[in-house]
Amino acid sequence: MDSTSLSPQANLDLSKLSDADKRDLQQQVSNEMQKAKIQDSIHSLTDICWTKCMTGGISSGKLSGKEETCAQNCVERFLDANTAVLKHLEMLRGDM
Repeated sequence: MDSTSLSPQANLDLSKLSDADKRDLQQQVSNEMQKAKIQDSIHSLTDICWTKCMTGGISSGKLSGKEETCAQNCVERFLDANTAVLKHLEMLRGDM
C-alpha cells in the first residue's frame, strides 16, 4: 500500500458536490481559517505581553500588582490597535 492511498485527498472528488455543498464547504474552510488567525493573534498577544510584563519569576502562583496591571494594559492596547486597524480597513472597503 503506497502513501497516496492513505492520503485524505486521494478520495476527494469535489466535482460530485452540489453547489450548495460547495458553498458550505467553502464557508467551513473560511471559518477554520478565521479561527487559525484568531489563535495566531492570541499567541502573538501572549508572547508580546509576557515578554513585556513578566519581569521576575512567578513563585507564589500569582502575578505582582505591577505585572498584572501591565498585562491588562498590554492586552487592552493590543485590542485597541486591532479594532482601529479593522475600522480603517472597513472604511477603505466602503470607499471602493
